[in-house]
Amino acid sequence: MTQAQQAAIEGWYTMDQDQPALLGSRCESCGTYSFPAQYSFCRNPDCESTAFSETPLSRKGKVWSYTNASYQPPEPYVAAEPFVPFAIAAVALEHEQMTVLGQVVSGVGVDDLQVGMEMELVLEPLYSDEEGDKLIWKWRPAA
Repeated sequence: MTQAQQAAIEGWYTMDQDQPALLGSRCESCGTYSFPAQYSFCRNPDCESTAFSETPLSRKGKVWSYTNASYQPPEPYVAAEPFVPFAIAAVALEHEQMTVLGQVVSGVGVDDLQVGMEMELVLEPLYSDEEGDKLIWKWRPAA
């Protein structure tokens, strides 16, 4: 029997296995993008708009920086048991002019990464429970 798959964080990304996308917001006045989506004020200090639209963000970007998580993050983070260290990448999205932090897929460590490397967004299980797999967005080196 196939495990049910659900988002680990509802509303932050699409659940399209082939073409997942982070869901951000775009200021309708100045065009500033935000992730996670922002609907109360514009993050651009020169803009006072309160009008935003939800928008999928670019699925590809380039590594701006990276590191590893050698310890289990505190709650509310839920890790698989036993905890396995993982890499984290800050990926710059050119179109949106923003950087999004996220885990790197299993099996890819800091020794496999380099600044400027092209990455793409994928979904991968964060953990499993009695309801099924909880999926999260992760970055993987682009093919």
